[in-house]
Amino acid sequence: MIRHARFALPLLAVLSLGACAPGSMNPQARNVVGGTAGGAALGGIVGSFSGNAGLGALLGAGAGAGAGYLYDQSQQRSYGPPPRGRGRW
Repeated sequence: MIRHARFALPLLAVLSLGACAPGSMNPQARNVVGGTAGGAALGGIVGSFSGNAGLGALLGAGAGAGAGYLYDQSQQRSYGPPPRGRGRW
């Protein structure tokens, strides 16, 4: 059973990420997904040195998602229409 899960879970992850079209995501979602992927990759590499790559990838994904969100918030972008009010002209 565990042997099947070793192959099924990565396949499920790849297929679910393949459904995300980069053109249809807003910039905030792209930053969070990018941070999650990068954090999971780095966490998996670091975790493999300690003998538990899965836990490292899980912790790295959480940290990467948080970092991607904080990066997006630091950009101070406006996603909606400009505010209405008295203009300069």
